[in-house]
Amino acid sequence: MRLLELVASADTTVLLLGETGTGKELAARAIHDNSLRADRPLVVVNCAALPEPLLESELFGHEKGAFTGAAGRKEGRFLLAHQGTLFLDEVGELSLPTQAKILRVLQTREFEPLGSSRTRKVDVRIIAATNRDLEAEARSGRFREDLYYRLNVFPVILPPLRERREDLPLLATHFLKRHSQKHRKEIKALAPEVIDAFQGYTWPGNIRELENVLERGVILCQTETLTLKELPAAMQMFASRPRAGEEAAATWPDLEKELIRRTLQKVAGDRVQARDILGISQEELDLKIRTYCLDY
Repeated sequence: MRLLELVASADTTVLLLGETGTGKELAARAIHDNSLRADRPLVVVNCAALPEPLLESELFGHEKGAFTGAAGRKEGRFLLAHQGTLFLDEVGELSLPTQAKILRVLQTREFEPLGSSRTRKVDVRIIAATNRDLEAEARSGRFREDLYYRLNVFPVILPPLRERREDLPLLATHFLKRHSQKHRKEIKALAPEVIDAFQGYTWPGNIRELENVLERGVILCQTETLTLKELPAAMQMFASRPRAGEEAAATWPDLEKELIRRTLQKVAGDRVQARDILGISQEELDLKIRTYCLDY
């Protein structure tokens, strides 16, 4: 949140990194809404949802007759976002030819719509997001290195839910209230064992999965308190607490912290070697070292 607040007023390119469901689009909207361009449009493009033949037209627009089916002139998303913000979601899914065209716009702020020889100028702030490791993709040749560095001006890593378990009660309460209102129910609380289950679960779908679980639970719940029986069966097994005198099982953050610490010790603190061994980006490794206060 601190990084998002700092970069919002700085009119620069932002790269949001994180697993699916960590709230990248919500972060992009927060940046735009708190920026100097807040009174101008935020235009969203899901690069993974559009077929490649249509993506170029969506981004840059086209003239009538530019291709079969182009019955009229169409303005692209870059032009629609003029003086505002363009959010390129799932940017890691772009093909290399489309990457080259986007790179040109970032470098020159100019483009030509399909079927047109007229150059259009545009003033757009770019926010890009991906769940891929773009640095590794660039090294392997699947993503243009020059575009990666153009996008990676101010990277922000959104941590997965399993690394921010202290947020679970607040997020769960928020979604409980939202979906209770949506489904016209008076569900006022979460049973303690529900919070236990949430804390023990690994959340591969992150915040999106949490919201889905809460909505399902609200639909099933017939009392004022959402209980364990309203959770998916696979999640209920995580509700048990250690008995008195028993040692709690190590959590994923504990295991991850120890793995990173041992890896750094093995390579004598060389973060580049540690990054390669762990299979994560340099930015993610640096963030985890700060998060876990590792001095190895």
